[in-house]
Amino acid sequence: MSDLPLSLRRAPRALLLDFGGVIFQTRKRIEGRDDFAASLVARAERAGRRIDVVTVRASLDAALTALGHWKHASSRRLEPREMTHREVVGDFIAADLPAPIRALLIAEAGEVLEDMNMLISDHEVRPGIPELLALAGERNIPLGIVSNAHSGRSHRRLLAAHGLAGAFAVQVYSDEVGMRKPHPRMIELASAALGVSPADAWYVGDTQDRDVVAGRRAGAGAVVLTASKHTDNPPFGVADTADAVFPTPEGLYEALRAAEPPLAAAPAPAAAPRDDRTALLIDHGGVISSSTPDDALLDAFCVDLARLLDGDDERVDAVRARGLIAAGRARHREFKARERLSPDGIREMDATTFWRDLVGDGLSPRARAVLEAEAHDLMFRYGRAKSRRTLRTGIRALLEQCAADGTTVVVVSNTISGRAVRAECAAHGLDHLIAAYVCSDENGFRKPDRRIVDEALLIADAAPSRTWFFGDKPQNDAAAAQALDVARRVLVRGGTTDDDALDAAAASGLATDVVDSASDLADLMTSARDAVGIAIP
Repeated sequence: MSDLPLSLRRAPRALLLDFGGVIFQTRKRIEGRDDFAASLVARAERAGRRIDVVTVRASLDAALTALGHWKHASSRRLEPREMTHREVVGDFIAADLPAPIRALLIAEAGEVLEDMNMLISDHEVRPGIPELLALAGERNIPLGIVSNAHSGRSHRRLLAAHGLAGAFAVQVYSDEVGMRKPHPRMIELASAALGVSPADAWYVGDTQDRDVVAGRRAGAGAVVLTASKHTDNPPFGVADTADAVFPTPEGLYEALRAAEPPLAAAPAPAAAPRDDRTALLIDHGGVISSSTPDDALLDAFCVDLARLLDGDDERVDAVRARGLIAAGRARHREFKARERLSPDGIREMDATTFWRDLVGDGLSPRARAVLEAEAHDLMFRYGRAKSRRTLRTGIRALLEQCAADGTTVVVVSNTISGRAVRAECAAHGLDHLIAAYVCSDENGFRKPDRRIVDEALLIADAAPSRTWFFGDKPQNDAAAAQALDVARRVLVRGGTTDDDALDAAAASGLATDVVDSASDLADLMTSARDAVGIAIP
């Protein structure tokens, strides 16, 4: 088969197959939906609940249409998650049914979805599959399955019923691993389980938007399609293409039979080379600007908050509103202290939790509902009202120098409102000098958790060795930067940390430099660039 692309002329070290459209051809049974609806009615009757099959069938029809749209939308995402069995049943299959029956079906969701898969469709082994599996066995090519599925257990059951289960060393189903194609991790997981790199595997599917895209994202050695009713009808345009498309798996069998023996294992892919980009990651509070409490601003905000909350069931004036905020902030400090000890990362609190649960603790249901509805706008307004911001000396000149040098600037801020941080920088006339803002309330994690800095580095597309981090808190800014090997970790005096703590951070190596102002950092960056011709020595 000399007309095959180079990627298929040498056999893989592992072969990964999709389930539907590759191993099995599925066909909707004419009576399938009625049979499944009847099975749901029977489940309800066993629990002493009666419901007519027409109602169940209507809910099922709506569910399957909506699920189709959800699957198409999910395949546009970079790393889509799979719904749990309980979500599929509760939010789709039984969404229109009475609450007790819906609860029953949710409780039995795994069995319900297994029944659905077995009753709605017939499954027939596709031509060429038995021969393909036998050939892979003869050539000692391990086999795996990578499939989106609402019921992996039903797939395992079908494989066993057709005598195929023993051919596969691993089976990866989306409902069992919590993600769905085109998430590349599914292919990576199957490859790892077979002891190979994705680059040494062929991945075979039948869809462009899920299978081809997943294979390319995972770096599979070859991506092949065996045509099904889905192959030529992607829900949206897909830029990636398969290495080959065969009408049936018989073509895949012939390609594998003709392929030369595999090469030695591919080396681990090297990290993508970076160009000469440099970056400045910079904190906001205490670094870009200093803050001074402003009672007039806060008083005006408390008047507005009281107006929102006051009612016959909850009397709130401006004085009480200020007390509620103070209590909420105290609880927030306790939350932050607990999070620093969490082994799962230092998470940021969302606006809804802050206002409804911390500020609104003990208020009437109506008042808490108001806080929940208004939480995001309240957080933005409060972020700007709790203090007045003043631009620190040398910041504008530093950012202008970065713009002239081609150094990407990303603000990395622990904040209750990234929207307020952006507004403050815009008010200072700095927004055109800043490439992006990575804020804890939007990222979900607070410094010193490395994930917030990792996102900023990805945006800047600069290696840590060519990056500066400018902050004022050793245990937040310098520690987060050090966790990602950022080369220069510069702390500024006059922020929220006393000089002794800053000097101790420099002495310990946590910080590389301590400066008096942003002007000093600008000088450091210029000296480093002039010394070796780049921004980091």
